[in-house]
Parts: sequence; C-alpha cells; structure tokens
Amino acid sequence: MGVSKLPSFSLITPKTNPDQVFVPSNTSSVFQLKNHRRTRSVAMAASTIPAENVNEDKQRVTGESFIRSHLKKLSPYQPILPFEVLSARLGRKPEDIVKLDANENPYGPPPEVMEALGSLKFPYIYPDPETRRLREALAKDSGLEADYILAGCGADELIDLIMRCTLDPGDKIVDCPPTFTMYEFDASVNGAQVIKVPRKPDFSLNVELICDAVRQEKPKCIFLTSPNNPDGSIINDEDLLKILELPLLVVLDEAYIEFSGLESKMKWVKEHENLIVLRTFSKRAGIYWWFLALCTMVWPFLM
Repeated sequence: MGVSKLPSFSLITPKTNPDQVFVPSNTSSVFQLKNHRRTRSVAMAASTIPAENVNEDKQRVTGESFIRSHLKKLSPYQPILPFEVLSARLGRKPEDIVKLDANENPYGPPPEVMEALGSLKFPYIYPDPETRRLREALAKDSGLEADYILAGCGADELIDLIMRCTLDPGDKIVDCPPTFTMYEFDASVNGAQVIKVPRKPDFSLNVELICDAVRQEKPKCIFLTSPNNPDGSIINDEDLLKILELPLLVVLDEAYIEFSGLESKMKWVKEHENLIVLRTFSKRAGIYWWFLALCTMVWPFLM
C-alpha cells in the first residue's frame, strides 16, 4: 500500500491494477451444446485471468493468477495463537496460559450458559438464518425492537459486512489509531483507502482533525471504539454528537462497554440513521467459540 502524507493525517491507498478489471467481450463467442432432447446456445465472456499470465504454456497459470491484484500486496493479518501452539512453545499447560493480547475472559462463560449449550435441541440442523429468537431476546435486553438488530458470527464478520455493503473500490474510511486493527485491514481487503487521524496523547479523539479530514477527503464512514482497544478511553457524548453531525456513516464498536459502567449507545440509532453500534458476546460472556456479535441500525437492507 502506498502512503501519501496530508497536513496532519495520513491517507493509505491500496495499489490496484486497472488491467485486472473484468470487462466482458463485446463479441462473445457462441457455441452449441447438443444432447438427446435439445440444443442450447451458450455465450462465452472474456476471461478474468490477467493477460500477462495467459499464453500457450498452461503451466504458467497458477492459483495465484486468480487472486485480486491488490490483495497480493497486503501484509497477512496476524491472528492470535491457539493454546496448543503456545503450550508447546512455552512448555506450559494450556490452563496456565492467559492470552492478554486477545483480551480473552480466562474464567469462561457462566455455568448456566454451559448448561444451556449442553441442552441444545437439533444441533445437527441449520439454525434460523434470521436468528429470530436470538434477536427477540436481545431486543428485550437492549430495549430496542428486534427489527433494529442484526446478529453475526463475531464483530469481525459484521465489520466486513458493513464495508462490503457500503464501500465501493476507492472509497475512504477514517481510522483513529491506536485502535482495533481490523478496521484498517478489512478496508484494505475491500479496496478502500484509509485516512488515519491519530488520537491525542491522552488517547482521546482529535475531533477537530476528524472534521478537517472529512471536509477534505470526503470519506464514507468512520470506525470508532468506545471503550477503545487497547487503552480503554471513552468517547464522550459531546464528541460523538459532533461526529454524528458529519456527512458519513459512524460505526461505534462497543465490545468492552460492559466493563465501563456506562450505558450503551444502542438506542441512539433511532435518532441517528448514520449510526451503527456493534456489541459482542466474546468479552461480556466469554463465548468465544460461537463468535457471536450484534449490531443495531435502521438499515433494513442489511437485515
């Protein structure tokens, strides 16, 4: 990725290859398939394989030829290591290891949760794709109607889903480091540019600089975390309201809200159509293997 410096914030632009763009052939080839009953015409479109990789020597066409060009330039995301790997590397028992870098709950879920999981009915069939019962239960817990709630397989999936539904290639997002690195990574995967507006020395948001970045760069959305990962700083209501007045989508990640003693901003989505609030069960309930998270919004097309 190339980085161009701006007055007080930086813009990260994924490098793309325009030759990789798929353009159907204007003169599609047509051939006929015959069987015992009918003859069908099949139109052929242009190949998406880069032209430089296609020639008479078929051995030069590898699996990498099909990967989007800008993805091959990205640095791999570094996931957390599982217990069995750490145990072998450190020579310690898995139960003696606490992975602080993952912010995992070392105590696990409450016994009632384990008991409920053990009594699941029909675990061998597909669950309800609209998670109706789950959203109804979450609605009672949050005070919102179920229609405002979308459940997903962890906050990472919901972050990626939001980007895929809102960002066109070349669009921009605002990121405020130091913070959760998945926002920048997912933006790069989706071909978006990242405007970095660093936090102040006390880790609070630089709202004035965010406003300047929005005016100059016209990003489509901003990702905020409160309490912030990794420092735990809180976004006050005044700063959040100022950002909500800007012409962009505001995604507020509240993964650690239960540890702050503050009330969630989930109900704010009724007053602000440009607000999405993310919550997760991995931190509050220690249910990591489910990767269960939710977001609240007023966008029915995402439901």
